[in-house]
Amino acid sequence: MKNISVVIPLFNEDESLPELHSWIKRVMEENNFTYEIWFINDGSTDNSWNVIENLKAADENVKGIKFRRNFGKSAALYVGFAEAEAEVVVTMDADLQDSPEEIPALYAMVKEDGYDLVSGWKQKRKDPISKTIPTKLFNWATRKMSGINLNDFNCGLKSYRYDVIKTIEVYGEMHRYIPFIAKKAGFKKIGELPVQHFPRKYGTTKFGLERFINGLLDLISISFMSTFGKRPMHLFGTFGFFTFVLGFLIGSYLSLDWVLTFVFDKSWNETYYPITQRPLFYFAMGFIVVGTQMFLSGFVAEILVRNSQSANNYDIEKTLN
Repeated sequence: MKNISVVIPLFNEDESLPELHSWIKRVMEENNFTYEIWFINDGSTDNSWNVIENLKAADENVKGIKFRRNFGKSAALYVGFAEAEAEVVVTMDADLQDSPEEIPALYAMVKEDGYDLVSGWKQKRKDPISKTIPTKLFNWATRKMSGINLNDFNCGLKSYRYDVIKTIEVYGEMHRYIPFIAKKAGFKKIGELPVQHFPRKYGTTKFGLERFINGLLDLISISFMSTFGKRPMHLFGTFGFFTFVLGFLIGSYLSLDWVLTFVFDKSWNETYYPITQRPLFYFAMGFIVVGTQMFLSGFVAEILVRNSQSANNYDIEKTLN
């Protein structure tokens, strides 16, 4: 097994790839690492794939996957993790803002210090304010919800123990929450390493407001799925049970009230409304119906969970091994 697999998702980064490859190769050779570099071309519309093919022709350590269309960074990481075969897997962005010089330290924290996952921390970001402010808000919210004290969840520069990348599953925009996903999967030793961050040298940023919003929605989704994803009946059944019982109690009260009025109040025909004309009757029926539906939803969800197939199926056009 090789020492390091470097997994690099990319979208329209043809100008930076030769320089990035050369930089990684130099660092690996200086440290006598055995390695492979997986370039995951996420539906680029520029010359990125041709560049990857040329790099492969010159370096057998280069490998590549080409998506037929753009699926997103999480999809690229998912297929990269599936292919990576090394003791330690390092992920980084393709825009030259992450430094390959950090790889030896990231590797050592996993192999020598026993970390399951190490996340880079860009203490001094070289991004515009339109990106840094949303990132700070995102990191604050993620710390609060995940209980993981990391300063920079979204840093693309990370290292993983082999077992971690073969256990976790990422999709949507969930690459931002990989430390949280790993923690929920049972990997507890998660560390952080301050890393250098460089200004973008080529191209333009792919960051947008929609990615920030989608990221927050995915954080809620992870929290829900990690708690109830394997046992949906615990959520739907509990809610359905209490809703049904509430409706049943209201219905029982109305029935008892009607019976007592009928028995002890001889003038009830003149003074008492039928049960069906009382507002509480409709609340009772509503709670009973909703409770029953939640039970049924829980059973259906249990069946789906127990018989589900992987949703991570992506249209791969070409692979370079």
